[in-house]
Amino acid sequence: MRNPPTLLSLTIDSTIKNFSSLSDISFLPEHILLEILSRTLKAGKLNERILQLFVSTGNEEILSAIEALNIKHISHPVLPTRCSGRF
Repeated sequence: MRNPPTLLSLTIDSTIKNFSSLSDISFLPEHILLEILSRTLKAGKLNERILQLFVSTGNEEILSAIEALNIKHISHPVLPTRCSGRF
């Protein structure tokens, strides 16, 4: 018989499914952040917003993992929304 998933595993799975409702993950311990990053990548759910959540933690291990995996931040050009009168 298979062992049931741990509470930590269920929590990490729930976090990955509900990233859209999170605005800060910097309070999480490093080992949990690394596991969330790993499972996010495995699930194919890493996007620009989620990457920014990881980067904003400022955690050196997370930043090193992102750099080691050669994950780049893509900045999209922002077009002005109104004219300043100079044409």
